[in-house]
Amino acid sequence: MENYFVEGSKKTPVINLDAGGKIHIGGRSIHEDPDKFFKPIVDWIIEYCMNPPLGTTTVDIELEYFNSGSAKFILTILQTLTKNIEPDHKLTINWHYEEGDDDILERGEYYSSLLNKDFVFIQES
Repeated sequence: MENYFVEGSKKTPVINLDAGGKIHIGGRSIHEDPDKFFKPIVDWIIEYCMNPPLGTTTVDIELEYFNSGSAKFILTILQTLTKNIEPDHKLTINWHYEEGDDDILERGEYYSSLLNKDFVFIQES
């Protein structure tokens, strides 16, 4: 399986999908066409879940802002991982947020609750 990388911009997040078990999404996500941007990412995640590496998958979400279209796909990515990774494979989701950014923190808490999965909340200063 190939790694997948997208350089971030003012409107799109950096995406680093490492087949060795590290997934990183960071920056701003305010797409006009989130379907087109996220489809290859979701496809990669689905393929990854079929044969994850031994050990641990670590997901780092470090979004400073994302719109509702992006929110749907972030949830889809996290749902795909939590539902399809084998129970004996460790899945860690690190949700980063800036100190005082209650909106991003609350979104992470909401996703954690929806997925019935404990996230690691990391406050950045």
